[in-house]
Amino acid sequence: MHFTDQEIITLRQTMLEWYDRHHRTLPWRSEPGDTPNPYHVWLSEIMLQQTTVITVGPYFAAFLNRWPTVTDLANAELDDVLHAWQGLGYYARARNLHKCAKAVASDYDGKFPDTEEGLLKLPGIGPYTAAAVSAIAFNRPSSPVDGNIERVISRLFALETPLPDVKPEIKEKSAALTPPDRPGDYAQALMDLGATICTPRNPACGICPWQAFCDGRKTGIAPELPRKRKKPAKPTRVGYAFWVQRDDGQILIRRRPESGLLGGLYEVPGSEWRAIDAPDQIMKDQAPINADWQEISGTVGHTFTHFHLDVSVLATKVGNDIAPGPDGVWTSIDGLADYALPTVMKKIVRHALKNL
Repeated sequence: MHFTDQEIITLRQTMLEWYDRHHRTLPWRSEPGDTPNPYHVWLSEIMLQQTTVITVGPYFAAFLNRWPTVTDLANAELDDVLHAWQGLGYYARARNLHKCAKAVASDYDGKFPDTEEGLLKLPGIGPYTAAAVSAIAFNRPSSPVDGNIERVISRLFALETPLPDVKPEIKEKSAALTPPDRPGDYAQALMDLGATICTPRNPACGICPWQAFCDGRKTGIAPELPRKRKKPAKPTRVGYAFWVQRDDGQILIRRRPESGLLGGLYEVPGSEWRAIDAPDQIMKDQAPINADWQEISGTVGHTFTHFHLDVSVLATKVGNDIAPGPDGVWTSIDGLADYALPTVMKKIVRHALKNL
């Protein structure tokens, strides 16, 4: 389907009028027509990646309360940022958030670049975030495409090619509809439409401002779009966690390397995570100290984006004179709250405390 120039004007106008009346009130969002704070827009966009609006709200408020400006965030310790991020997951976002703040503070005098091209030069900012920030914060005619916008555009044009193959076509058609005036409000209007009306299940087509133009509604396939390729089954990996407790009750934890999964966070020392048929002894040999290890009954399960993890816990007791080793630290059980422990490690701690 192709729209005429007049239809495109009508689509834009209709969407912006709907947004003016029905927009969501969100902590990081300015009112329609008002000038947004680029720091707020950027921070919220990073937090909202693969995370719901309801979850992000309290974290956004806490970050702003602690670090009111991007320069304040740049001057923070990474450990403090990771600790404040606990519960949001995908911790590479937090590390890149800190790197980006440092770059903005040092290379741009605390002011974000106002174009997609400039934003793309910053750590942790990809094509979607660059488009979103340039449109919403700086009113540039950029066309961000998130999951909500993918759904709206695929239904409007009845695009039946499955994701992710259809993404370039969605981007092209979305860009063609983006208005030169109020592109930020327009992008947020599409996001709100997808979140409140053009929902994944049971879209409320009867109250949609674009219902008269929507090919997905006309052909009756809107609820089925966008189509998705069947995902392959997630593999399972296994590993060991080593619960080391001193005679005085202190627990051994250590900081993970900066790079890689859960980088920079603290962990109960563990082995590599290997394929389910990996030899046990190879992983047991990666214990942080030589000791008499006893396996705790049961295992700890956790699901990451690309695999399931099944962890067995080995426990031992040692004297108070044992050194914590590289990147290690001794802490009380209560003191664990002072360290950035990802969810899987909190599960391991709970499992050990319950079964010992």
